[in-house]
Amino acid sequence: MALQEEEQTMHEADGQLSVVEHGSERPYDVRRVAVLGAGTMGARIAAHVANAGLPVLLLDMVPASGGRNSLATAAVETLKKSKPAAFAEPSLANRVSVGNFEDDLAKLKDCDWVIEVVAENLEIKRNLLSRVVEFLRADAILTTNTSGLPVARIAEVLPQEVRHRWFGTHFFNPPRYMRLFEMIRTPETDPAALAAIAQFADRKLGKTVVPAKDVPNFIANRIGTFCMLNTLHIMKAQGLSIEEIDLLTGAAMGWPKTGTFRLADMVGIDVLGSVARNFEANIRDERPDVTLPPIVAEMMERKWLGDKTRQGFYKKERGADGKEVRLVLDLATLEYRPAARASFPELEMAKTNESLPGRIRALLSGNPAKDKVARFYWQTLPEMWAYAANRIGEVADSIVEIDRAMKAGFNWELGPFAMWDAAGVAETVAKMREIALPIPAAVERLLAAGGASWYRAEGTEFFDVETGTYRPVDLDPELTPVASYKRTHGVYAKNAGISLVDVGEGIGCFEFHSKMNSLGHDIVSFLRKHLQPGSDAVKNFQGFIITSDAQNFSVGANLMQLLMAIQDQEWDEIDLVVREFQAMTQAIKFCPRPVVAAPFGMCLGGGTEISLHSARRQPHLELYCGLVETGVGLLPAGGGCKEMVLRALASAAAVGPGAGAESVEVHEAIKGVFETIAMAKVSTSAMEARVLRVVEASDAISMNRDRLVSDARAQALRLAQQGYTAPVMRTDIAAPGTSVEATLRLGVNMMLEAQYISPHDARIAHHVARVLTGGGLTAGAMMTEQYLLDLEREGFLSLCGEAKTLERVGFTLKTGKPLRN
Repeated sequence: MALQEEEQTMHEADGQLSVVEHGSERPYDVRRVAVLGAGTMGARIAAHVANAGLPVLLLDMVPASGGRNSLATAAVETLKKSKPAAFAEPSLANRVSVGNFEDDLAKLKDCDWVIEVVAENLEIKRNLLSRVVEFLRADAILTTNTSGLPVARIAEVLPQEVRHRWFGTHFFNPPRYMRLFEMIRTPETDPAALAAIAQFADRKLGKTVVPAKDVPNFIANRIGTFCMLNTLHIMKAQGLSIEEIDLLTGAAMGWPKTGTFRLADMVGIDVLGSVARNFEANIRDERPDVTLPPIVAEMMERKWLGDKTRQGFYKKERGADGKEVRLVLDLATLEYRPAARASFPELEMAKTNESLPGRIRALLSGNPAKDKVARFYWQTLPEMWAYAANRIGEVADSIVEIDRAMKAGFNWELGPFAMWDAAGVAETVAKMREIALPIPAAVERLLAAGGASWYRAEGTEFFDVETGTYRPVDLDPELTPVASYKRTHGVYAKNAGISLVDVGEGIGCFEFHSKMNSLGHDIVSFLRKHLQPGSDAVKNFQGFIITSDAQNFSVGANLMQLLMAIQDQEWDEIDLVVREFQAMTQAIKFCPRPVVAAPFGMCLGGGTEISLHSARRQPHLELYCGLVETGVGLLPAGGGCKEMVLRALASAAAVGPGAGAESVEVHEAIKGVFETIAMAKVSTSAMEARVLRVVEASDAISMNRDRLVSDARAQALRLAQQGYTAPVMRTDIAAPGTSVEATLRLGVNMMLEAQYISPHDARIAHHVARVLTGGGLTAGAMMTEQYLLDLEREGFLSLCGEAKTLERVGFTLKTGKPLRN
């Protein structure tokens, strides 16, 4: 199904997206949104629209008691405290205004997009919509967030002129974090209205937009619910435990590490039950045996609904020693027992293979008659593949939509058909015949046509079951990942930890590919070499971006290398490493070509320092960014302290032009960055990163992760075309001085006395205060950037000699958590 036809033109104006039909005087603009229903889903949709910068009207019923708007008001208050956070930054809650269905429907006349999100009941939805239509503007788009009710049937109460602007928009919960956005058109839907919301969801809400058929549960819930329910049946038949199933259905297969049951607790057992019952009531397919087990109905009756009620398949309790104990439900007795650690040698061995296709093949290579792991996968995967293949044409037009929906809706690394390719279609079909599993007609057609896989030509072509031929995958060039550029444009230079990839239009991309993108000597030396004035890279590229297709931008410096050097007391070696790291960040800052960092996910420690030194930043909304070195007993020494001082002084000057080094503005600004560094604060979004000053107000934010490479490249190209000139190392930085340092130290000592921090925390904080205020200089004394770098290095080396720092580094490497000793 095409989301845009030739008769439409798309454009952006004033930051808003619109679609104009040829011959129409009025475009579909999305500038204000209304959400009807302030339940969990409706409220979170409203919050994410607010994250996109738009005003939102949130309406619900008038309750029997309390204020007339109390349901919507309470929903917003709950959103402010929700974890994970619904709002990207707390102040965004101010964009949500509340009301009720009795008094405020007239306010809908100001809204461009109205989303119905009330209970999953056909009559409730119809009754509300019949009241709403008289208040809609003639160009307002009306959609439903139903998770499975027929969209066309809901619309039967709507006037003909409204039905053209009516369709389904299915968000996944939580909307801020789950990327899938299924769009369900009816025969009467105006393609221009559909395209307007598709573009808005893509660019402003960061969604993966997938067209779905108007059938029960659409794409992702149809296949995902089957997989979950089928797993419960296989578990019972094969005598596996909850812990074993969660291990088998986790990261080893490229599925979320939560596994089946932990995911069910997070989503909500009631939500699972509702979707499953809709599945049973409305779906008639080849698997009538896949039904909701009685145990789930019993859990719903007992209100064991997962995380929202603090118990589901798992729960946590405090033991007699006060420590938290994780319990798991025994499905036979409905009693909780201590959770056991599941382990399969075959699974542990397969995990050493970093390639998911390699792991899939390895896990299917065992003997199902003897190997529990192989037996589970040889039932689970073929049944999932067969079910998905039988849905082609029913839930979506092709395998491409099905794979995209499962990846975005359930955070799978590969969709079912790409997984099948990884396992080998011909080989697995032969095995399926051998064990008497039915072969779907779609697969038979693929093999009969001489096809060996569902995708070919490196994923750019797919097998179209309807025509029996391979067709090009519709790829938006603005969604192109780094991996595709490596295939099409080539790698300019590389080593074990980093590559310089040509991403077109004269822009090079530095792609980290070390473990967790940690920063070792290979990355540091590579960046320094290729960003130096006169280097071949500088001569051959107009600009650079730093990003990748990985899950995280960078977790920071390689702590294992540092730990070994500290243990061996290689102080000169550590000094050299810090100098080289500083030289690398300065090469980024003073490169003759613009360098744009596009951070995403975790961007910690040295990763943040790389971002800070770039000419611009183009972060993804989901950015967990901070200078976290104090958590391992150190301080930022790659220029992080220096850059934060420069930002603090600039903000102080902006607040009070002409403010001296001893001014209140300087005191407050330095105090703010001191707290950010000393407390190892990490942002929970790119917007919050602006508050912490690790991202600047002038830095644009990408809402869609898939657009990050394109957005960063456009930013670098824009800077280059504007005649970018690299900054000059500053020699005129006014030291905040000893009075500011004394104030910071006093605050630290008061926290120590109150036992909020440990003596080692205080020692680290004193070092940070010394660096930020000028190392003992009087207020207003001139500093250079190099002077601040030297202060950082001295403080870092001093802390490396502390036994408690060694303990912190070792603990973090072992557990992945900070130690407060």
